[in-house]
Amino acid sequence: MHPSVVVQNRVIPELAQEEFEVYLVKDEVKLKQVLKKYPDSIVFACISEGMKEDAWEKWILEIMEDSATSDVSIGIVALAENASDREKYTEQIKVKCGYTVVKSDIAHFTKQLATILNSAEAKGRRKYIRLPTERDANTTVNLPIQGNFVNGRVKDISVVGFSCSFDEDPELVKNKLFSDVQIRLHSYLVNVEVIAFGSRTDEEERTYVMLLTKKVDANSRAKIRTFIHSILQSRMDAEFK
Repeated sequence: MHPSVVVQNRVIPELAQEEFEVYLVKDEVKLKQVLKKYPDSIVFACISEGMKEDAWEKWILEIMEDSATSDVSIGIVALAENASDREKYTEQIKVKCGYTVVKSDIAHFTKQLATILNSAEAKGRRKYIRLPTERDANTTVNLPIQGNFVNGRVKDISVVGFSCSFDEDPELVKNKLFSDVQIRLHSYLVNVEVIAFGSRTDEEERTYVMLLTKKVDANSRAKIRTFIHSILQSRMDAEFK
């Protein structure tokens, strides 16, 4: 909450690339209400920004003492070391996710936050973030079949694969390999190779599960992660309105 420019522009995107579901928040008042909906959240309070010291302390204590948000884990992020603040938050208030200082070595700082998130089991049992896109007309796939491209709708996507459906069932064969597949994710166009993993029938419509192969490069996977993060952020922003 209230991240500095460097945290906002460099750290948050990197954590998203490491498959953490991370959000930028600047409204501490509305966040109180949102956290009641997501009581297992982890909040990093950037106490050098946004509010004065006493306001930060008051806000953090209110979150910790409210039964509706007492399970929220809080960590402190500061732009400079302050021994009294560190002692207050870690020894007196006893925040669960420690006190971390933003240093010039941003990669090291990001790694510190990732370590804290992993220790707090932020990912739970999942390894990859899956984004539902069924109601999004701007997420599509073009699949090359017998010399033609067949257009389909992407229903959900992660960095390891996606599910999709078509107006006319192309009757894809399990384990069939498809190269030169185009996935359009709003303004992102990603070219991938996929294998048809399987299918299921939902309300008389067949949905196919496609897995990305090892030939899909790191840049393409980064685009998918960036897209997922941007859509999740926009959906969270909507909850604050």
